[in-house]
Amino acid sequence: MKNPEMLEALSALAIEKGIPEEVMLEALANALVTAYKRMPEAAEEALVEIDVETGEIRVIAQELDEDGNVTREWDDTPGDFGRIAAQTAKQVILQRIREAEREMKYEEYAGREGDIVTGIIQQTDARYTLLDLGRVEALLPQAEQVPGDRYDHGSRMKAYIVEVRKTAKGPQIVVSRTHPGLVRRLFELEVPELLDGVVEIKAVAREPGHRTKIAVASNDQNVDPVGACVGARGMRVRQVVNELRGEKVDIVPYSGESQEFVMRALAPAKVREVRIHEDTGIAEVIVPDFQLSLAIGKEGQNARLAARLTGWRVDIKSETQLADEEAGGGYAEGEWVEGPDGQLMWQPAEGGEAISAAEAGYGTIAGGEAPPEIAAATATAPEVAPETRDLDDEEPQAPAAEEAAVHVDATVADEAADELAADTDLDEEDPGVRTEEEAEIEETAGDQS
Repeated sequence: MKNPEMLEALSALAIEKGIPEEVMLEALANALVTAYKRMPEAAEEALVEIDVETGEIRVIAQELDEDGNVTREWDDTPGDFGRIAAQTAKQVILQRIREAEREMKYEEYAGREGDIVTGIIQQTDARYTLLDLGRVEALLPQAEQVPGDRYDHGSRMKAYIVEVRKTAKGPQIVVSRTHPGLVRRLFELEVPELLDGVVEIKAVAREPGHRTKIAVASNDQNVDPVGACVGARGMRVRQVVNELRGEKVDIVPYSGESQEFVMRALAPAKVREVRIHEDTGIAEVIVPDFQLSLAIGKEGQNARLAARLTGWRVDIKSETQLADEEAGGGYAEGEWVEGPDGQLMWQPAEGGEAISAAEAGYGTIAGGEAPPEIAAATATAPEVAPETRDLDDEEPQAPAAEEAAVHVDATVADEAADELAADTDLDEEDPGVRTEEEAEIEETAGDQS
C-alpha cells in the first residue's frame, strides 16, 4: 500500500508541532499494528514497515516459538488497509502528538528551578493565580503571593520558579513572588556587573511586601558594589523596587568580619559596639540610647532582617541598659534549697548544679536558716557574682565568706587592743602629773611640819 500524501501530511504536522518526524512515524506504525490486530483472522504477532521514500506500508505477520524466536514471516497486508489505517491511526497519532508536546514542554522547563520568568495573569481565585508563559501555564499558589498585592487580569509580572513537576496532563510549573531568590534575579537583570562576576550578592533577607536587605561584595577593588547595584541616580534599584511593587530594599556592603558585618546589616542605625559570642551564636549589639528604636525597627523588622542576613542571633541593647546590667540590676530565676550538710544552696531555675551560699558570696550559713537579706530574695538571685551586686540598693554589700571572717577577727582584735590601752592608761599614769587631792595632802603635811 503506497500513500505518499499521508507521509507529506505527517511531515507538515511534525514541523507545525515541533516534533521530530521519526517520532511521528513511530506513532503511525504503532497505530497501524493496533488497527491490524483488530481485523478478523489477524496474526497474533505482527509489525508494520513504512518506506519513508515511497510511503509504502506493509504488514509483516510473524510466528514465534515457545522461546519467543521468529520462526516464520509473511506479508499479510489487507486489501483495504488504507481506509482502516486512516480511521484507526487518527486518534493514536493525535494522542502521541499530545504526549510529545507535553514531554517537550517539560524538557524546556526541567532544571530551571531558581530562574525567573515573565507571564500574563490569566485567572485569579482564593487558591491560586495562573500565569500564561506562552506555551505553558504557571501556577502561583496563595502561599507564594505577597499579601496585599493585586493580580489584575491581563497584567504582566515576573515570578521565580520554585518547582517543575511532571504530571499526566503536562508539566506543572510552580512560581513564587515571595521567594528571596526573586530579588536576586531581578538585580541580575538590572546590574550587568552581577552577571560578569565583578559584583556578587552574598546574602539576601526578605520580608515580602515590606523590606529586603541584601549584602553585596566586589571582586574588583575599583568597583563599588553598593553603587553598582544602586545605579546612576538610583535607576537600577528603582527598577527592582517597581517590580516588587514598592517593597523597600536596603543594600549593604558585605564583610568577612562578623562584628563589622552585623554592624553594617543594622543600617541605617548607628552601632557603637558588637560583641560576638561564638559558643551561643549570639551577636550582642550596643547602640546609643537614641538609636535603639531605629536599630530594632518597626515591630523588630530591622533586627530580624539583620539576623537572617548575617546568620547570628542579634541581641540589641542600649548604652543605658548595658550600664544597668553591669551595675547589677538583673536577677536570675531560682530558689534557695537546703543542701545535704544543712547549708542553704542556690538552685537556678533553668537547671544546673546548685551552689552553696558561700560560693554565692553570702558567707557560711548553717542550721538551714537564711539571713534576712537572703530570706527576702525567695524567688530571685543575682545573675552575676553577688560580691559585685547588693540584694537591696539601701543595704550595704554583703562581704564574701573569707572577707567576713577576717573582718570579725580584726574587729575583736581592735576592741581588745582598746581595752588594754585603757587599762594601761589607768595604771601607768605620768608621775609628773598630780591630782588636786594629792596636792592638798602635800600642802597640809608641809604646814604641820
